Amino acid sequence: MDGHMGMKKISSHCSISEMDDFDLSRLLDKPRLNIERQRSFDERSLSELSIGLARAGLDSYDTYSPGAGGRSGFNTPASSTRNSFEPHPMVADAWESLRKSLVYFRGQPVGTIAAVDHQSEEVLNYDQVFVRDFVPSALAFLMNGEPDIVKNFLLKTLHLQGWEKRVDRFKLGEGVMPASFKVLHDPIRKTDTLIADFGESAIGRVAPVDSGFWWIILLRAYTKSTGDLSLAESSSCQKGMKLILTLCLSEGFDTFPTLLCADGCCMIDRRMGIYGYPIEIQALFFMALRCALSMLKQDDAEGKECVERIVKRLHALSYHMRNYFWLDFQQLNDIYRYKTEEYSHTAVNKFNVIPDSIPEWVFDFMPTRGGYFIGNVSPARMDFRWFALGNCVAILSSLSTPEQSMAIMDLIEARWDELVGEMPLKISYPAIESHEWRIVTGCDPKNTRWSYHNGGSWPVLLWLVTAACIKTGRPQIARRAIELAESRLLKDGWPEYYDGKLGRYIGKQARKYQTWSIAGYLVAKMMLEDPSHLGMISLEEDKQMKPVIKRSSSWNC
Repeated sequence: MDGHMGMKKISSHCSISEMDDFDLSRLLDKPRLNIERQRSFDERSLSELSIGLARAGLDSYDTYSPGAGGRSGFNTPASSTRNSFEPHPMVADAWESLRKSLVYFRGQPVGTIAAVDHQSEEVLNYDQVFVRDFVPSALAFLMNGEPDIVKNFLLKTLHLQGWEKRVDRFKLGEGVMPASFKVLHDPIRKTDTLIADFGESAIGRVAPVDSGFWWIILLRAYTKSTGDLSLAESSSCQKGMKLILTLCLSEGFDTFPTLLCADGCCMIDRRMGIYGYPIEIQALFFMALRCALSMLKQDDAEGKECVERIVKRLHALSYHMRNYFWLDFQQLNDIYRYKTEEYSHTAVNKFNVIPDSIPEWVFDFMPTRGGYFIGNVSPARMDFRWFALGNCVAILSSLSTPEQSMAIMDLIEARWDELVGEMPLKISYPAIESHEWRIVTGCDPKNTRWSYHNGGSWPVLLWLVTAACIKTGRPQIARRAIELAESRLLKDGWPEYYDGKLGRYIGKQARKYQTWSIAGYLVAKMMLEDPSHLGMISLEEDKQMKPVIKRSSSWNC
């Protein structure tokens, strides 16, 4: 919220267009929970374009009109008609492949299946609609002026949330969103039936912690793109958001504001040593909290209480992540010099991390300029690995400060060969191997070194890094990454992932015509061509978000 805008009027609730840049600290003051509408939807969409757009020469983009473009054919996506130059020949193929992946329920499109690989003998669960996989598809359709499928998906998954969820004899929390669902067509009875998986069929039987967060983020993206507030403000969506947040905000034995998670609970859905407090979940949690804050009604005591809990958690979470998960050259040097076995609130080494546990590779990997959020922080343990999704979402959600966001981009530029190589983008770095691989993954044959989740290169991450580049005023990095992808993706058949240190080889078990590889490319292209699209997936920094607690005076000693 702009500094000159006072809180003149208390209304029954705030809508999404009013809340995105809201001063969170003021929400702690109970009598002043709401603000008057100050700017129109279109103005706020453009205001969400970030820190560096003008600096990067991108201040003359076309105004983004919600729902513009209309339904397009295979060869004329709406995004290309708004630009004076010819679209890349891959774009038409990508749209055709994306439409082939559409799933219909009772005649209505409700999602896209994970992959349309006719060469693969094993379908496994690649014929299902995954919540996380559908996000780039949804963004592509929104950017192309086709919001109906996104609305159908949001409502259908919301319906599934209400199902009773059991694994063996244990009942899952009411707010858990499905990892995926499948539509069974009965041609004889002419009926369609939904089958959902909440983790009971997944490898390792782990519930998807990220699904609920992606659902909230996508609900906001739909609302920002279309200007339609009615869906987010409907009683069913309000209840759905509250159920998801109740799972995350419930009080327990936690001493940290971060979420404690099992291995395999997110995009990295196999055992990879991310148990504890993985960066991917913390960044998505932060973004989902901010998105929910902009959409939740506050016209009753329950709504006001929920908002207050969100605000307090956001303050604590941003403080914790920015201070304890952040690593740059100076912080690495400080950790290297840590004393151990410190007691009391004056401790500098708060998690009792043993300096000898710092892996050798990180000293050479860390540039003088640059930094990133490390993979995990818990008692006596810091996972120094780089995880792309968590760091990109940290930028988009403004979990990272503007300075930290720029430092993450500096790191990507400085370590281009390691993090991008010949195919964007490494899901994690570096790969774990040998004895460590045996211990951490349980000898997982799919997650061998530089493959799949263990240092593999995933084209879907192209949309996330492109969005982060635009937000930080570095479109040239995104353009370079997209050109790399264009040199291979189509002729390789849109693989799920690539293997090798540089990402040169199609993954040994990678599916072809992987839907989110296709959609990720389209979203990256459309955002670069029309940066105003960034508004639906990006949140500006709340400059008033000050930590509730103070650092101990010994921290900087």
